[in-house]
Amino acid sequence: MQFLWKYVDDLVGKGLEINVLGEFFFYATLTLVPTALPLAVLLASLMTFGNLGERYELLAVKAAGISLLRVMRPLVVITLILCCTSFYFQNVIAPKAQVKLWTLLISMKQKSPELEIPEGVFYDEIEGYNLYVKHKNKETGVLYNVMIYNFSKGYDNAQILVADSGKLEMTSDKQHLYLHLYSGEMFENIKPQTGSVNNIPYRRESFSEKHIIIEFNSNFNMVDESFMNKQYQSKNMVELQTSIDSMRHQVDSIGKTFYEEAKVTTYRLADRFTNEDTLALKKTLTKKVNLDSLYSNLTIQDKQRIIETAFNSAQNIENDWRFKSFNTAETDYRIRRHEMEWHNKIALSFSCLIFLFIGAPLGGIIRKGGLGMPVVISVLIFIIYYIINTTGAKMARDDKWIMWIGMWISTIILAPVGVFFTYKSNNDSVVLNSDTYINWLKKVIGIRDTRHMSKKEVIIEDPNYMEEIEKLEVLCSLCEPYVAKRKLTRAPNYFRIWNKVEKDEEVIAINTQLESIIESLANTRDLNILNLVNNYPIISVHAHRCPFNIPTINIAIGIVLPIGLIFYFRMWAFRIRLYKDLKLIHKTSRDLQNIIRKQLVNK
Repeated sequence: MQFLWKYVDDLVGKGLEINVLGEFFFYATLTLVPTALPLAVLLASLMTFGNLGERYELLAVKAAGISLLRVMRPLVVITLILCCTSFYFQNVIAPKAQVKLWTLLISMKQKSPELEIPEGVFYDEIEGYNLYVKHKNKETGVLYNVMIYNFSKGYDNAQILVADSGKLEMTSDKQHLYLHLYSGEMFENIKPQTGSVNNIPYRRESFSEKHIIIEFNSNFNMVDESFMNKQYQSKNMVELQTSIDSMRHQVDSIGKTFYEEAKVTTYRLADRFTNEDTLALKKTLTKKVNLDSLYSNLTIQDKQRIIETAFNSAQNIENDWRFKSFNTAETDYRIRRHEMEWHNKIALSFSCLIFLFIGAPLGGIIRKGGLGMPVVISVLIFIIYYIINTTGAKMARDDKWIMWIGMWISTIILAPVGVFFTYKSNNDSVVLNSDTYINWLKKVIGIRDTRHMSKKEVIIEDPNYMEEIEKLEVLCSLCEPYVAKRKLTRAPNYFRIWNKVEKDEEVIAINTQLESIIESLANTRDLNILNLVNNYPIISVHAHRCPFNIPTINIAIGIVLPIGLIFYFRMWAFRIRLYKDLKLIHKTSRDLQNIIRKQLVNK
């Protein structure tokens, strides 16, 4: 579709026959096959392994001891065949298809548009003429209020015809237009118009009927294919390499010629003198000469003459070297385009294999088949590949990057991605599991889940409430001294906090005791106890400490103030949260003790 919309202006309104359009689209399809194959491999592998993962067939295969790489082995062989097919298309079929395609395209551009004169606007598709028709009868083909400007002799000497009505027909050979005009006038200059003449005589002719023949070739004529012989699109790899070598030899020859010319120009003055004169000239030039004083002693006419001579000489040299630079730059550009095509034939073929190792493991990871998720993911990956490949090609074309880096940058970037996905899928890693990243983000920000414990349907053993009262007392005894000693609400010392990398054993002990109590009370039948247990917070035992266990890394973070301040305020916020958590744990534990004691008294 992108290719079609690019050239739609050259196809619409030309009256092209269906066989010409069919031939055009056929050759265009052949040239697009190498670009379509990588995307097809990516989409097919995503759908295939996505279906296998969605129906747990891939899981069954892995459970039988068959690795993902072994499953992919026959697909790798098929993809290698596709790589060879893509290379064959690019190296053998695509050059011939490009010649036919561009020949058709140039022929279509040169074909005259289908004659369809609109109403109320000037029509300029006929070369050298501009037609205006106010109204036309679509059934009879009669044109009303016709105005014609004939610019075949130039815009300053236009011939103007005005008629009440007329009719336009095409000759049988489709080479000319036959125009019948009725009841009109014609205006034409007798002498050519010039800027020095104020009054120009003109001829006015009135007619009741006038017939005009206008040259208008509406046939479709094919241009000669030889204009594509020097284009890089029409060459295979051997021809590309031959052209590159010949153009490099040409550039070297031109460079040597320019060097010899510059050397001759430099020493041309010295050749005019004898040896004695040359030595005298060298002695004179080696002396210190004040050019400003010499110039100031000249007359105004001499000064003006010297300035004009110097300016003209510099301008001539500039124009000469600009022309030489243009020739060499144009040849260098053609060399780079040939090298790009040479590398592209291999890189685009090899990308089929890269996309297999991206699509197959990715399909096994996402476990979604069909035409939904695989299409979206494959298009996104291919867009990324296309952007990287286009950027690299542009940099190589403009000689800003080394050629092989620019043309292989997409492969260099995507090959490790394929290896990474294959490794992760082979080891059943959850690379694209959103819950993993959401939980990590919640951990970084400090968002915690709340407890949602409900009454169990089947309880095998009730908790020992006397032991739970003792555990709750131990938990309270751990929380009270920690809160009093640590002073969590105060701002920590910025310079000391980065050296404390050891674990906070007291908080770990508090959390261990808390989880033990919650695990035991989860078997209770009392809803009041369960509601209180749900009030217990989930403690982050390491959030209020340094982010890393290595002191040098923590110190380095602390030195970089913007990052260090972010971590510092994060730790301070988590210390305040830990203070509130411990207060809540202490209060909830006391409430649980009171409820449990009341139950024991009632029993």
